[in-house]
Order: sequence, then C-alpha cells, then structure tokens
Amino acid sequence: MKYCTRCILPQTHETVQFDEQGVCNICRQAEKKQHEVDWEARGKMLEKILAKYRNKGEYDCIIPFSGGKDSAFQLWYAVKKLNLKPLVVRYNHWGFRPIVYKNCDKVFKKLGVDVLEFQSNWKVVKALMLQSLIDTGDFCWHCHTGVFANTMRIAVRFNIPLVIWGESPAEYRAYTSFDELEELNNNSFNEMINLGINADDMYKKFKGKISKRDLLTFEFPSEEELKKLDAKSIWLGNYIKWDTKENVELIKRELGWEGAPVEGIPPEYDYEKIECRWQGIRDWCKYIKRGHGRTNHLCCIDIRAGRMKREDALKLAEKYDGKRPASLDLFLEMLGLTEDEFIDILQKNQVEDWGFDREHMVKGEELPDMKEWSKVF
Repeated sequence: MKYCTRCILPQTHETVQFDEQGVCNICRQAEKKQHEVDWEARGKMLEKILAKYRNKGEYDCIIPFSGGKDSAFQLWYAVKKLNLKPLVVRYNHWGFRPIVYKNCDKVFKKLGVDVLEFQSNWKVVKALMLQSLIDTGDFCWHCHTGVFANTMRIAVRFNIPLVIWGESPAEYRAYTSFDELEELNNNSFNEMINLGINADDMYKKFKGKISKRDLLTFEFPSEEELKKLDAKSIWLGNYIKWDTKENVELIKRELGWEGAPVEGIPPEYDYEKIECRWQGIRDWCKYIKRGHGRTNHLCCIDIRAGRMKREDALKLAEKYDGKRPASLDLFLEMLGLTEDEFIDILQKNQVEDWGFDREHMVKGEELPDMKEWSKVF
C-alpha cells in the first residue's frame, strides 16, 4: 500500500491525492496554512464579518458544542477573544461519556453562556445507526447530520444568522483549500457531511416505519430559508491559525477541561475524541474499511506540525491502530448484531488495496469508565 512520503497517510484515505513527489494533498494544505496564508489579514476579515452580526439580536451567533476539545476552544475563543454573546447549541447523539458532562459544567460556568440541547428520539436514532452502518459502513449518519442540520435549523428557528464552527475543512481532509474560505451550506453539507444520504433518502429506506416528522432533525434547511435568514455559517479555522495541541493546553489551563483515555489512541493524546463512547468502534470501522485508524491521523498532524518524526509515527500507528475495541460487545448487543455480521457489513465497504484479516484480531483494553455507560437499549 502506498503512503505519503512526508506523513504516513495511506492511499486508502478518503480524500487523499499524491503529487509527483509522493506528498499528499493534506500535507500540501498544511504548507499553505503555515507559509502562505496571511493570518493577520484573515483576522481582520473575521472582524468585518462579526461587525455585521454583533449586538443585532438576542444572540450574536451560535456555537455548536459537543464538549470535545475543538468546541470547547471555539466557545472560549468566541467569548473571550471575540467578545460575542453566543447561544451554545448541543446535539446529544446518545453517546456522550461521563467526562463530557463534567467538562461541560466547568466550561459553561466559567464562560457564562446560555445552552440549548437537543436529543433525538432514541428509537429513531437506533434504527438510523443500523441502517447507515449497512448502507455505508458508518453508523454515525445520525450524528453527522444531526449536529450540522439541527444546528442550522435552530439558527433559522431562533433567527440567529451567524454560526461559527471549528477547524477548517481543509485542515485534516482537504475537502477544500485554505484559499477558498468555504462556508457551510446545502452543497457543502451534501458533499462533506451526510455520506451521500439525505433525510428524504432515509425516509424512503424505512418505507413509512419512521415518519418524515421524526427525520426533520436531520434535514438541512432549504436555500430559501437560509437566504431569508441571511445566514453566515463559517469555520473559525479559516480565520485563525488552528493548532490543536496549543488549543488543548489553553482550555485545560483556562477552563479546567480534562482529557480521558480513548480506545485505540495512545495515552499522550488524551484530548482526542473523548466525548463519544463509540469512538473506538468508529475508528475500528475505518481500519477495517481503509487500513488506518485514529493514531495514524494524529501522528500525521504532529508530523505536519514538526512535532514527530515519520519513523516514530509509523511505529506508534502500528502499535495502536486496528485493535478490536472492548466496547464492541456492548455496541453489538445494542444494535442486535453478531461480530461476524458486523465485520461482514464493513468488509462490503472495504476499499481496494486493503484487506482486513479478521482471523488475527488483537483485543484492546476496556476503558476505565465503561462500567458507568448507560445500558438502555
């Protein structure tokens, strides 16, 4: 299998392209971010945007918030650096770990913000998880679409035109370039977020077993609704120089935000994807389908930032990626699948140039908080 000659991203990554030097497009975007973007000018562009919306309504903007490292940082930045009054909007995907609630209490109290949380019907979510797993090999369709569509629906409902997301789409997957200043709209939602399946597609798949009303949460507002609102849905990482590790150090210091172990991730990355109990399974799904996991992704970020040597990254990814998550037993019980059925579904979505070996799986260790996880199926 071919890998980037600079980082360790393989050819099976969903958006990867290699140039004549064998360097991936995501590494090239990192070069642009470091050496070509005028971040001072971008900051002035952001201020110009904010001037249009600040102090014009009950809230200046919406900050979507999961409780993870990125949303905690973007909320801190909005309140402390941009002097905005945000409405914090949370889409509860039924997978939050106990540490998330602890962190949220700290963050919300220290920053003093209003919070609106929405949680979908569990029976609908469970059905959507199974259906999207079967269709795409990714059980998180309800989360992808719920976070983005629901947030924009709330923006329309509460008449809050400005929504500020986190890192740029150019940061990790090169969906766009740092030159483009991409915004979230109907087109980008369909291209980057919903896995090629919209709410109407899901309604047809269930043949009336789930009502259209129950799927509205996952339906992105129409262009007409967004135009009437004069919506502006931007990525903060297009306007400030995003550095995950620096951001994490800041929120730990300023907000008391705490990290936690995550399945399949080295302990030094205690900040990565701590908010979802099923994260280790999702990363393992990616490994089965594409031959690389979350540790590969994290090492690539550190290589691009000059924090890690490529040979060390290869060793770390080999050590941590691909282990069968201990949480899989609970997950399979929840969806009513056997392990073989689960792997069969994923291997149907396996890309070329990679073959997962189910006969030689290595089991990962159980997380310390797994005994606290809800078992309401």
